[in-house]
Amino acid sequence: MPLQSMTGFARREGSSGRHRWAWELRSVNGKGLDVRLRLPQGLERFEPDCRRLASEYFVRGNLQIGLNVSGGEAAVEAVVNQGALSAVLRLREQLGDLVDPAPLKFDTLLSIRGIVDFREPEERESERVARDADILSGLALALEDLRSMREEEGAALGQILLAHVDRIEQLRAGVESDPSRSPSAIAERLAQQVALLMEGASSLDRERLHAEVALLATKADLREEIDRLGSHVAAARDLLAKGGPVGRKLDFLAQEFNRESNTICSKSNAAAVSAAGIELKVVIDQFREQVQNLE
Repeated sequence: MPLQSMTGFARREGSSGRHRWAWELRSVNGKGLDVRLRLPQGLERFEPDCRRLASEYFVRGNLQIGLNVSGGEAAVEAVVNQGALSAVLRLREQLGDLVDPAPLKFDTLLSIRGIVDFREPEERESERVARDADILSGLALALEDLRSMREEEGAALGQILLAHVDRIEQLRAGVESDPSRSPSAIAERLAQQVALLMEGASSLDRERLHAEVALLATKADLREEIDRLGSHVAAARDLLAKGGPVGRKLDFLAQEFNRESNTICSKSNAAAVSAAGIELKVVIDQFREQVQNLE
């Protein structure tokens, strides 16, 4: 599955019958999937379908979905109020010779309020169902567009993250191969420290001192941190290659990267290793910052 960023924009518009519709979608970072809707009054019935469709396309991100629907020029039909017309005709008969016996003219009927009403034809249920289906199809297309944009940005993010992982591996390898970590260098450094402590301090327990030095040497060993960094690098590369919604897992790995780099800095007794540990922290911070944009 391709990687996705959590930021994107899409717009789709179309028509159904005499109505025009437009969907506008915006997506930004979020811990989970948060869908916020702006639907026209009277179209709240779309809300369940909007949330269902959004969850089919995305796992994370704050998603804003807006819909605008407008009606075009509609045909107008004349509706005769049969009850009112009958009442007028009966009144004319009752008045008899008191009114003009000539047949009522059309314009006269139109001038009588309530006889003829001009209005838009009522929408049939089948027309409403078809329009709703067209509008929801448009939403699906807009979600496709948004996913495509998020995948394009996700691919670019993936390359940036891989470059950071490569740099972490280079720094890890540099720490592993640093001359200060060789057994002879460690032994020489510890021997010098013991000699300084023993000068003029004959009362010190030599066996106890050597035991403490051995303990310090064990604590100063970076083998475990180096190995764990290597396994985290392999895991990060695997997740990036796998794709899909891996942002949370990569964020966890970033925390593990940071923990190992902190330990390396605290244990380091060589300038080169300390420098590599500090650069590790910088690269890991950059890695984690970019991971926040990934689904």
